[in-house]
Amino acid sequence: MKVLLFNGSSKAKGCCFTALNILAKSLEKNDIETEIIQIGSNIKAGCKGCGFCYKNNKCVTDDILNTLIEKVKLADGYVFGSPVHYAAASGDITAFLDRLFYICGGNMAYKPGCAIITCRRGGATAAFEQLNKYFSVTDMPIVSSNYWNMVHGNTPDEILRDKEGLQTMENLGKNMAWLLKCIEFSDKNGIKKPETEEKIMTNFIR
Repeated sequence: MKVLLFNGSSKAKGCCFTALNILAKSLEKNDIETEIIQIGSNIKAGCKGCGFCYKNNKCVTDDILNTLIEKVKLADGYVFGSPVHYAAASGDITAFLDRLFYICGGNMAYKPGCAIITCRRGGATAAFEQLNKYFSVTDMPIVSSNYWNMVHGNTPDEILRDKEGLQTMENLGKNMAWLLKCIEFSDKNGIKKPETEEKIMTNFIR
């Protein structure tokens, strides 16, 4: 089984990477393969709502997202990490997720996902709530820890001194590994995933 971890920070080896790396090591200790993918600074634009992806299985904006589509579809779990920018997730991870879930959402359904947030001081819970919304409209189990999935610090060294945050990341890895193994066990023993019904769309009438 494999989990993809996406770094939404423009700093490839900064605070967000440090937290993701702790989480990845926890997953690997529990026999889950991992890969950290740098998203920040590799996204050209947000979703245009053009519908190109529905017909072509790729985004009209050709950037790193199009190179990851098949890898995302084959993965067993997902972690999306972001620093806090103005009490919200980074622009890059937001633009990436808006487009990714249009293209791959159907393939990500019933697979565990979680968000992690790195923060100097404030805005972490707002950014955390923002990212969790992607999972909650895609039939994805959301993995939690023994605290909200966040670490605090302004440098990688400060992140490594946030003992509670590090424990949260390590515990999150254990919980995701456990859930993945439970899903694998159920698949092998004939417990089928829920059947996805055709989506009913109701517009507000003005």
